[in-house]
Amino acid sequence: MGKMNKKRERLEVIYDFLKIIQDNHNSIKPTPLLRKSNLSSQSFSEYFEELLSKELIKEMKNGKGRKYITLTDKGFRYLEKYKYILGFIDEFEL
Repeated sequence: MGKMNKKRERLEVIYDFLKIIQDNHNSIKPTPLLRKSNLSSQSFSEYFEELLSKELIKEMKNGKGRKYITLTDKGFRYLEKYKYILGFIDEFEL
């Protein structure tokens, strides 16, 4: 049972991570994202790198050369699908 739980936890962390960006008008700087994510900076970096490499998020620069993070279309799709999965879990009381 442990493995499934771990996986679900991971999916949840990814969901929370992406949701923070979405709720912030799809544009947030790395530091506030780290603060709001409640992850250790180590975990944060790991998730951040993974989500970048899987193209769920991307780093942009504004006119002043400051970095900010936005969701990709794939990131938005993840959020939609995740809600569907949660509904499924609730419906079948899993």
